[in-house]
Amino acid sequence: MPCLNSPGQAADFLRALPGRPCALQLDTGMNRLGLEPAELEALLPDVARLAPVLAISHLACADEPDHPLNVAQAAAMTGFAARLPGVRLSLAATGGILLGAGHHFGLVRPGVGLYGGMPFAAAEPVVALSLPVVQVRDVAAGEAVGYGATWTAAEPARVATVAAGYADGLLRALGDGGFDLLAGDVRCPVVGRVSMDLVTVDVTGLDRVPPMLDVLGPRQGVDDLARAAGTIGYEILTGLGPRYERVYKGGSQRPETA
Repeated sequence: MPCLNSPGQAADFLRALPGRPCALQLDTGMNRLGLEPAELEALLPDVARLAPVLAISHLACADEPDHPLNVAQAAAMTGFAARLPGVRLSLAATGGILLGAGHHFGLVRPGVGLYGGMPFAAAEPVVALSLPVVQVRDVAAGEAVGYGATWTAAEPARVATVAAGYADGLLRALGDGGFDLLAGDVRCPVVGRVSMDLVTVDVTGLDRVPPMLDVLGPRQGVDDLARAAGTIGYEILTGLGPRYERVYKGGSQRPETA
């Protein structure tokens, strides 16, 4: 079902697909996509023919509960509702759901909260990511590791190389100690730069190096990585690339594509 966000799209839809279901996108203050109030007013004579089943908008500052734009956007949505009687409205994604019933309207859109991401602080993580160890080597004191020789061993160390890198969504900004991999409860810091396909990890503190080291799980979530990289959990989640083998648990069916 197309979501129409401009007068031109609405006109094209009426010409090409009259009588088919559609949704409208409304701009309540984010100024990214959607019909402005004046544009909707001009479109009202055609709304009966459009017969939208849904009208949506999006909150700009839902992750900041006290931001005044949250209240202003809910008020704007209420104003749109008066012009679209009988049309189901949707304003809130995960952050908006947490703002309370005044932002819920007729339908909510939980997104990142389903994956255990902020701003849903009470959520449990549902994504785990483990990386295979492809080599373990002894590094002498004074030897450097990785591109640019940005990490030098201060004393004899053991370094594991794992098979993933920034081509797989492990951001280059996370290199040089920006995050840890885990062997059970033991944290193993990344040393040197994150490269395209590989990450190097100090495993000196392990009695035995396991075949896999954990990046994401109950002890380190997407928002932990996001904070270390100076970004948000959405970027970490959406950046997890197609080269990972995906295993789906807890459902009755596995998607046809991973």
